[in-house]
Amino acid sequence: MSPAALLTAMLRVEQVWLDGLVTAGIAPARAAGRLTVKMADADGLASAVAAGTEAGGNPVIPLTRWLRSTLDGDAALWVHRGLTSQDVMDTALAICLRDVLERVRDELDAQIHALAALAGQHRNTAMAGRTLTQHAVPTSFGLKVAQWLTALLDARDALDRLPALKVQLGGAAGTLSAVLELARGSGAADPGRTVRELLEGTACGLGLAWAPPWHTARGPVTAVGDVLVGACDAWGRIARDVIVLGRPEIGELAEPSVIGRGGSSTMAQKQNPVLSVLIRRTALSAPQWGATLHLAAAEAVDERPDGSWHTEWPALQSLSRATASAAGQASELLTGLRVDPHRMLANLEAAGPAILAEQTSMRELSGNTPGSDPRDYLGLTGLLVDDVLHRALTSGGHHGS
Repeated sequence: MSPAALLTAMLRVEQVWLDGLVTAGIAPARAAGRLTVKMADADGLASAVAAGTEAGGNPVIPLTRWLRSTLDGDAALWVHRGLTSQDVMDTALAICLRDVLERVRDELDAQIHALAALAGQHRNTAMAGRTLTQHAVPTSFGLKVAQWLTALLDARDALDRLPALKVQLGGAAGTLSAVLELARGSGAADPGRTVRELLEGTACGLGLAWAPPWHTARGPVTAVGDVLVGACDAWGRIARDVIVLGRPEIGELAEPSVIGRGGSSTMAQKQNPVLSVLIRRTALSAPQWGATLHLAAAEAVDERPDGSWHTEWPALQSLSRATASAAGQASELLTGLRVDPHRMLANLEAAGPAILAEQTSMRELSGNTPGSDPRDYLGLTGLLVDDVLHRALTSGGHHGS
């Protein structure tokens, strides 16, 4: 989602469209051209696009101008014909988002694998359960991990349910009138069919799904945003648990130790939970970016939006890049998480008889004699862990460990 990645994707869209025009016979064979940017020209292109974006309201206009100034003959005449700026921008963003989603998918799979192993390992590791920051009843660390795992499985399933990313090919107002006019001028026997084949071929060439124009129907964007925010929610909750349980006075969890990370500029003893802090930063910011995407979708108007479309770009870029970073940070955190079962048990025992108050209150109804070992009051934690592990092993065939 960097400017360079977006420029590369926009060039790809223009190239596949130009190739399609030639293949369909709409543009003459001599219009074929390679839209390549030499390393020596890359900075010039980036500067030209940056300088011209404000004047046109989007980066496609200066990009097209630059292409026409550098291409020869008919290639310069035919590049971008039949498209509008939003077609190129939306489709290029879809290409970039595909890379982001693949990164997030891979990281989620690694995290699910790690947590499934951790939940099984600590299925019966007793610890103090806490509600509203206070001791509640005994639980197991395996169940806590299983709850983390459930959130990640939900995020992974939401990603799997996400509709295929779509091309945006509609022309000036979503009617495709310009490209149909060009097809008629080319002498095509069935201009409508020729255009349809061009559209579907372009989608295939870009590895995206074909769909009718969605210039002001922004569901494809908000759907991606919701999936990314949901993943950040799951990671944020885990990071919050790690931060709290890693406090020195609790000491039940710790981040993986890496030389040079987590130190303080003035306090030599500090080992700050930097990974968790960075994950939480993203988790706390992501909902606002997602809300901006929904606001922009609600404000879309006419056949092309008048500013709401432009509002999407920084929100989508920030959300995507931050989510990809948090995904990697969460993977490092979970694959290297340090667990101290002895500290968990010590804290549980230090809670004293009060942590078994619920068991005591059940005595009159159950007729049982309460025990004194909190490890014997773990309820159905083992079965609950097993249920989540079963889901991880069977859901979609890709969550197994």
